[in-house]
Amino acid sequence: MERAAPRLPASIWALGFVSLLMDVSSEMIHSLLPVFLVSGLGASMVAVGVIEGLAEATALVMKVFSGAWSDWLGKRKPLAVLGYGLGAVSKPLFALATSTGMVLGARLIDRVGKGLRGAPRDALVADLVAPQQRGAAYGLRQSLDTVGAFLGPLIAVALMLLWADDFHAVFWVAVIPGLLSVALLAFGVREPEAPAGTKRVNPIRRENLRQLAPAYWWVVGLGAVFTLARFSEAFLVLRAQQGGLAIAWAPLVLIAMNVVYSVGAYPFGKLADTVSHRKLLAIGLAVLIAADLALAAADRGVLLWAGIALWGLHMALTQGLLATMVADTAPAQLRGTAFGVFNLASGIALLLASGLAGWLWDRFGAPATFAAGALLCVLALGLMASPRLARSGRGA
Repeated sequence: MERAAPRLPASIWALGFVSLLMDVSSEMIHSLLPVFLVSGLGASMVAVGVIEGLAEATALVMKVFSGAWSDWLGKRKPLAVLGYGLGAVSKPLFALATSTGMVLGARLIDRVGKGLRGAPRDALVADLVAPQQRGAAYGLRQSLDTVGAFLGPLIAVALMLLWADDFHAVFWVAVIPGLLSVALLAFGVREPEAPAGTKRVNPIRRENLRQLAPAYWWVVGLGAVFTLARFSEAFLVLRAQQGGLAIAWAPLVLIAMNVVYSVGAYPFGKLADTVSHRKLLAIGLAVLIAADLALAAADRGVLLWAGIALWGLHMALTQGLLATMVADTAPAQLRGTAFGVFNLASGIALLLASGLAGWLWDRFGAPATFAAGALLCVLALGLMASPRLARSGRGA
């Protein structure tokens, strides 16, 4: 009789709910922030773009340093607590903001926190479970994180309707799940002790970076290409609005995508522990091609919503899997650095992809944007045919 797979540790579940609570807190604010800046504070669209650009650039830079820092310390949890703590501290600043400068300050603190916690948290997931459970662990954390990503906007919309568009009141409510997130991480997650005899090393020394094998760098490159093919989800909202979706209902686009994402992330993550990584990634790319083609063909109706759902399905198939592949191809003592570099490369690719998507949209129209995404998926499929990547995936 086949033995049942061991349960995931309680700390993995706790990390998932930490992500859920912080995402609820953040998305309650971020889903309203552009409207708050423009209609509440009189900011220009240029100011909104500058604030968002500086915020995301800050997070990208911090991800690399935080991952390397956690490797040098030999501890992941303290940096994760600091990162989530900064995220929680930033929330009251949004509620108190009376100028674009105050919003910028709060946004930068929030993104510093996000950059600090991302790579150490992802490395901690791999530290907490056996290699054969990594797909399930990353899938579960991503699933719970995504639940927060659609609960936050839903709560924000409900409170705005209840309190007659009182932005500050909603922002104050967002403080609560942020603080609960930090408390749960501090008291609900136990970091495993480092193996006896482990020495503290500088992970960014050349001889240590050479321990990152070619298979790891191939995963980094593949992750960047995946991200180039999957630009910002804001373009899904814009496509639906082209078809006549009212602004008040615009959050439904991301809610629909994230519901599919959250439902699929854990089972597909678990599946990644038993099947070929390469084949699962190829399926994910095929799903994204179908999503792009549907969105290129329609801006309303069943085809539009099918494309949005398929986009979420692609995310469920690939995001936890790519994290598993990073953990599988990086040495344990360099895992934080490995996740930091991977996140940096994917983040830069997302900025480039979104810029390209916007240019194509303005120059040739929305169908061209999604058609280009499908072509980039074909490029990624070509890269995956490489024998080197086949050796890096399980069962390929």
